[in-house]
Amino acid sequence: METKNENSDVSRAEEMKNQANEAFKGHKFSNAIDLYTKAIELNGNNAVYWANRAFAHTKLEEYGSAIQDASKAIEIDPKYSKGYYRRGAAYLAMGKFKDALKDFQQVKRICPNDPDAARKLKECEKAVMKMKFEEAISAPVSERRSVAESIDYHTIGNKPRSSSFLPTKTALAAVVAAVMVVAVRGFATTEILMVLVSVVLGTYWWGSFSGSEVEPQYSGARIEGEEVTLEFVKQMMEDFKNQKTLHKRYAYQIVLKTRQILQALPSLVDISVPNGKHFTVCGDVHGQFYDLLNIFELNGLPSEENPYLFNGDFVDRGSFSVEIILTLFAFKCMSPSSIYLARGNHESKSMNKIYGFEGEVRSKLSEKFVDLFAEVFCYLPLAHVINEKIFVVHGGLFSVDGVKLSDIRAIDRFCEPPEEGLMCELLWSDPQPLPGRGPSKRGVGLSFGGDVTKRFLEDNNLDLVVRSHEVKDEGYEVDHDGKLITVFSAPNYCDQMGNKGAFIRFEAPDLKPDIVTFSAVPHPDVKPMAYANNFMRMFN
Repeated sequence: METKNENSDVSRAEEMKNQANEAFKGHKFSNAIDLYTKAIELNGNNAVYWANRAFAHTKLEEYGSAIQDASKAIEIDPKYSKGYYRRGAAYLAMGKFKDALKDFQQVKRICPNDPDAARKLKECEKAVMKMKFEEAISAPVSERRSVAESIDYHTIGNKPRSSSFLPTKTALAAVVAAVMVVAVRGFATTEILMVLVSVVLGTYWWGSFSGSEVEPQYSGARIEGEEVTLEFVKQMMEDFKNQKTLHKRYAYQIVLKTRQILQALPSLVDISVPNGKHFTVCGDVHGQFYDLLNIFELNGLPSEENPYLFNGDFVDRGSFSVEIILTLFAFKCMSPSSIYLARGNHESKSMNKIYGFEGEVRSKLSEKFVDLFAEVFCYLPLAHVINEKIFVVHGGLFSVDGVKLSDIRAIDRFCEPPEEGLMCELLWSDPQPLPGRGPSKRGVGLSFGGDVTKRFLEDNNLDLVVRSHEVKDEGYEVDHDGKLITVFSAPNYCDQMGNKGAFIRFEAPDLKPDIVTFSAVPHPDVKPMAYANNFMRMFN
């Protein structure tokens, strides 16, 4: 009888697995995880179920859970190559190249004639070698100099200033006068002539090149003088929409000005919304520029009367991240109180190296911009509080109780995100349905329950937590008895998730959340992750 029941469980487990596979093919990854879980509950000794669930977790960026499941598959069957393969892919996604390399080496040992395994192993080896080289040549943190302070955007351009015509005439006139002096006074004044010519020509050179204008053949948006205007931003967005580029001079000007504005802000920014006025919070936009334009179509451009907070993860994944970041930064330059920007976990070097932003910046701008953006991202605030009642953060809450807003204000944020501590948890943590705290399904930060949210709000006299960081089918999700809202503003994330996007409008004084959802709009045929490293494109 027991054998009959066991056979029945095995049969039902296979049925659950087949249903899960179909859900996976339909990009219903959460549903697939639930079905693989049912299969595991019926037959927990099948390595395939664990490896398949690991793959589904990877699609949802739950890399910590993927590593756990893949490790279980390896424990059940040490010769099951896909267990190592899935775990290696999750390690790669987390930037743990050395751990990934070990797993792909094991895949190659088990499947020595598999060309796909050999190709991935080779790419992983190259990534590890590159990482070691960068570590070897990098300067200690204490000795690193500001990239921004080495840049003068006024000197960027190929055409000399029109005023340089005056030094040209002056130089020629002076040379003629000097020659006449030599003719009258004789060779004794030759030394004087040489000095005079050198000085005048030097003056000509300095006048010609101490400042430059953008070359006349450039037909894109132009900043006249030092001020970023609405007219310029609109023209720039229109150019970006038509896949035109912005001149590097103006890109430098925007990024450097934004750095100056952000540097003066605290790590926790207080926002005041007057009675009768509204305020909009957007979640991750992840390089989906055409969906950002759609948000502005639906809700209006940022202005003093229509302010926004973009809650981190502006870049990576989507292949129009440069257009996104320059647009948001340009609005910040135009009117700092019209748009607020928070740091997400993807505003970091480690993520940008893997998920495409670094490659995109290098392709569309230059290598120096890679370092400049990395520096400026460290100036982004970590959290915002709206009217002393709504706490807005990219990731979530903390591994300990009793954290006060003053503790967040005191964080020294001018660095790459650490792997633990308050700053890490603000950027990486996620809510969970169960009370208490648990390990992070991402492998970084933690998961926190409704009781944790409730205590944090009570300790700081707050009403609501708004966070982003997770794709949601409807673009948002309300959790923890209505005390926490997740908002995600990148619809059809990575061109495959099929989710809606959302943003939240709050109107003072009651600040009741009005959630607006929207669908993805078409974009040019440039695939997500188009600029990512080779090994990441292999897994996407």
